Amino acid sequence: MTIKLEAYQAELDTTAPGLSDLVQAVYADAVRQLSPAGLEDLFDGACGLARLGKGSAVVVAYLDAMPMVARECGEEAIRDCRLAVMKLASMTSGDVLAMTFASLPAAASRFSDAELVAVYLQLLHRLAARVPRGLRPMLSRIDELLNRLTLSGLRAWAEFGAEAHQRNLAAQAAYFGLESQDSRAVLERERRGTLFVDVQRRLSAYLRAFWGRDFLLRPTISDHEDFRCFIEDGRLHLPDAADVHGTVSGLDVYRAMAAHLAAHLVYTGRLPVADGLTPAERFLIGFVEDARVERLAVKRFPGLRRLWRSLMPTEATPPPSHPTIAVLERFALALLDPAERIGDAKLDALAARFHAALEQGENISLNLGRALADHLTAQKIMPSLRLLERIRLPWRDDNRFLWQPEHFDRLEMFGGAASGEAQIRRRVGLMEFINETDVENAGDDAQEIWVLGTELFPYEDEGVSYNQREGRPQVSAPVHYPEWDYQMQVARPNWVTLREHAATRGAPAVIDTMLTEQKAVGQRVRRIVDQLRPQGLQRVRRLEDGEELDLGAAVDAMVMLRLGRQPDARITMRNVIHRRDLAALILIDLSESTNEPVHGSTRSVIDLTREACALLSTAISGIGDPFAIHGFSSNGRHDVRYMRFKDFDQRFDADAKSKLAGMSGGLSTRMGAAMRHAGRYLAQRREAHRLLLVITDGAPADVDERDPQHLRMDTKKAVEDLRTDGIRTYCLSLDPLADRYVERIFGAGGFAVIDHVSRLPERLPTLFGSLTR
Repeated sequence: MTIKLEAYQAELDTTAPGLSDLVQAVYADAVRQLSPAGLEDLFDGACGLARLGKGSAVVVAYLDAMPMVARECGEEAIRDCRLAVMKLASMTSGDVLAMTFASLPAAASRFSDAELVAVYLQLLHRLAARVPRGLRPMLSRIDELLNRLTLSGLRAWAEFGAEAHQRNLAAQAAYFGLESQDSRAVLERERRGTLFVDVQRRLSAYLRAFWGRDFLLRPTISDHEDFRCFIEDGRLHLPDAADVHGTVSGLDVYRAMAAHLAAHLVYTGRLPVADGLTPAERFLIGFVEDARVERLAVKRFPGLRRLWRSLMPTEATPPPSHPTIAVLERFALALLDPAERIGDAKLDALAARFHAALEQGENISLNLGRALADHLTAQKIMPSLRLLERIRLPWRDDNRFLWQPEHFDRLEMFGGAASGEAQIRRRVGLMEFINETDVENAGDDAQEIWVLGTELFPYEDEGVSYNQREGRPQVSAPVHYPEWDYQMQVARPNWVTLREHAATRGAPAVIDTMLTEQKAVGQRVRRIVDQLRPQGLQRVRRLEDGEELDLGAAVDAMVMLRLGRQPDARITMRNVIHRRDLAALILIDLSESTNEPVHGSTRSVIDLTREACALLSTAISGIGDPFAIHGFSSNGRHDVRYMRFKDFDQRFDADAKSKLAGMSGGLSTRMGAAMRHAGRYLAQRREAHRLLLVITDGAPADVDERDPQHLRMDTKKAVEDLRTDGIRTYCLSLDPLADRYVERIFGAGGFAVIDHVSRLPERLPTLFGSLTR
């Protein structure tokens, strides 16, 4: 890095002389907190800014500010901020660019989020285009503005000045310099009660005291009237400011929101698959789920009931825009407090049903939400979704995460949501990884594990990473499954222990070479699969960056503008190509017998299986269907091993090819447990059609089970259970004698037997096409 630094100094001496001492000082400070890539990005940016010809003050401000911004928002913010400021270069002077860079540390410290800093820079860009004379005085007072306003308040204050003084240059300078009366008046109007940045640490400690774990809290711009807090990517997104609500302080409003969101993360699991729900039904299902997690939290922490009840509408509250909203608010109170009554016999019965199910540990949010929707529809008092979203329960979220499968995928795979103790694996840069002290006595239950984002290769062993040389194969926490005893006709609970193992990697070139050699077969497969391409469009509404105007949302926004209120900016929509609504998981038997050569050939069963999966993956990737390739083997009921070669959201790229190339056989075939595990992955998919395709070369068997019928009957039971969950199973058997048992396990029409295993690469894609038409 020293040679690189000298090169940077030489270039800066040419384009911006006199900065040598500053560069040395910045480097000495930044090298302790930035990775080599971050340092290179920092000084590349300095050279780029010097070449703009806007003066050395811009470079000085940039080098002073960016290390502090990176410390608050991460290294990625260096490039994003630099590019955003460089867009201003053609619109303003070098002094204003320097002032912009100088304002970024205060903005990063205040917002503590790279996305909000990006929104702040976008605001400056819009002001430079509309009121260029106001940008310099505003930046000169930016510390005062950021201390008194949220980002949404700052935007509203700036937009008012730009609209009111667009043509009066002197008034622009006075307004944005906080010298005019109207500027001070609007500043006081936009000043909110309690700012998120002032209470963030207190809220984190508040939640940690309840559940003994950390939650990731993020501020979000709340500049429209119907804003609701929400959960996204495992983070709790709260408004950047909270006003006093009646007699409840802004801090307590924050506490109510944060406790509600945290209760969702702790108690909410994936809802059962339910197709054809209307937007109103989804809202009411989320409404009941809100009440369920609150009751579970109150059962453990009774004081939360008083906090949430204090935010309920009272008789002194102005009436709602629709009478049914008041009914639902009373229903929410009855769900929170069993002693409350609504006065409607049907709703009182639903509330009683809710509390009874809660005592029994049953989650009836889906069924009760539908029943509530049916009752309101039958009474002809069902309001529109737009009115439902204005229900006056200010601490509740918008429940968007309930309908996002990826949210639950990010939680710990099994039991993470319920336990509230999901382990966090953070990817960090090299310097942060090296400088951090390991906790030597930490075990597998560590709350947080740091890993490098890229492999680190030692110089003395070229081509072998530290993870490969010193680490051990990654193994997941054990998962227990029942096993069916066909003689006693009962399921043995927690009988089988399954662990996920990291797949062994090979050379991706092996798969590429094989695909090249099988080019003729691949073309025939592609012609078959091309007939399955989806057609049709799906319209996604309420977007900020859509392709078309959403007329209904635009009308609502205009109404808010006419009323003098901040409108919702999500007034566009987008047409998305409709998928075939199918998810498929290919489960491969990796027992020892798959290493045996095929009769009359030097190739093994596992080689042909690998070739067939590669051809199928290439073909399916052209359709766009989500699919996964997993494998399994076993060494007794306490050691069922499960490998994932390609996941649903992963492309068939070099990473997936390397895992497929490293696939090998060993041990035995305890099929029922592996199918149940695969079924749990498929159950997380939201597609209407889900297919589990099992490829095996023999009957289920294991070293600790002498009765040949036991594991066959258990596999049959697994097939029946998966069918009940809406998952179709199909077996592709490579055993010529499979006719004796496979139909009994998978049923008529649920299997195919390939007598000539050498034809597997051609038959598998054809079979997939016939199963998924």
